[in-house]
Amino acid sequence: MRVTLAITGASGAQYGLRLLEVLLNNGHQVYLMVSKAAHVVIATETTWQLPARPAELEAELVKRFAVDHSLLRVFGREQWMAPVASGSGAPSAMVICPCSTGTLSAIATGACNNLIERAADVALKERRRLILVPRESPYSAIHLENMLKITNMGGVILPASPGFYHQPEHISDLIDFVVARVLNQLGIEQQLLPRWGEQFS
Repeated sequence: MRVTLAITGASGAQYGLRLLEVLLNNGHQVYLMVSKAAHVVIATETTWQLPARPAELEAELVKRFAVDHSLLRVFGREQWMAPVASGSGAPSAMVICPCSTGTLSAIATGACNNLIERAADVALKERRRLILVPRESPYSAIHLENMLKITNMGGVILPASPGFYHQPEHISDLIDFVVARVLNQLGIEQQLLPRWGEQFS
């Protein structure tokens, strides 16, 4: 499966990085975009020091995850000729994980000021799967209205709200909970988290 993945500047960069790792390690091709704010968050929340230039970032991630270079393509914020900018070239599914409330607002209002926003706009207009993973608390009325607008357009709002029924022992278990929910929405088989009822059978 080919998936568009965007990582924006909300807290919770670990969710997006883990999702990227799982997709690549399972042989799925990923078209990746990382916002400028996301680079700041990644440097703040993790020990990762990722280069800003798309080509260098692509090489670094391919090396870090030890995957074939054909599985990953990284695009810059104004790379308008990227496949994700057009309905004729974009994958059938897009995930923004984590999704900042600024990005959420831009998508809800149809703004296309950068490639991430344009790719999301393409997903909506083409009636393709769009999954947004906001990580904010509490939500304002503006946030909730934007989420409702996107839901009514066909998008999926999947907050980074991990459950505890799987009895997590490590932070990585909480991260995998959210990543598993995203994979379930994408229709991708995953072994990170048993579906409800499986752990009791």
